[in-house]
Amino acid sequence: MASERSGSNNIPINFFGSEDAAVPDEGVSDPAEAQDDSGHGGPELAELVASRAEVKRLQTALAEAQDALARRQADFENYRKRIDRERHELHSRVVADLVKKILPVLDNLTRALDAERSVETSESPEFRHFLHGVELISKQLSEVLDSFGVETIPAIGERFDPHIHEAVVTEPSQEFEPDTVIEEMSRGYRIGDRLLRPAMVKVASRPDAGTENS
Repeated sequence: MASERSGSNNIPINFFGSEDAAVPDEGVSDPAEAQDDSGHGGPELAELVASRAEVKRLQTALAEAQDALARRQADFENYRKRIDRERHELHSRVVADLVKKILPVLDNLTRALDAERSVETSESPEFRHFLHGVELISKQLSEVLDSFGVETIPAIGERFDPHIHEAVVTEPSQEFEPDTVIEEMSRGYRIGDRLLRPAMVKVASRPDAGTENS
């Protein structure tokens, strides 16, 4: 009886760490669950991934905005240069048109002064005073043209240049080389590279055989 009682009271007990302890199922391999158990996964990981994606999106948007800004700055710089160039061309054109209308007045003053200087007569003090006033007006007008950048075209002694000279007549000459400007009939003017009026000139030509023999 005692032996039967003791046998019926035997209850199997398993201790942790023993060889017979329960082993986790090897088929469970969910990283999220494992990270949840360790306390470093789940919502924290999802938030980190979302943050990295947002940073990458913002970096792309920033690069696109910087590229667009660079293009806008380049377009504005080109626009500014074009406006400045057009303004300069308009100013030069207006000045050129104005000067062309003034040049005949200057020509007439110059011719009048040259004619009076070539006449050797006893002139009265009043007339000399008047002539001096005309000279001052001519000089003042020339200074106004200078302030607009108007330049006279070199002529006498220069080699004939069809771009700035207009040959009115040619004359055989042994003193000057052929195609040399020997006389200025009418003065030429320009503003920078813009030709206002070519110089009307007399050009030396090669003397003929009869002139050379004589």
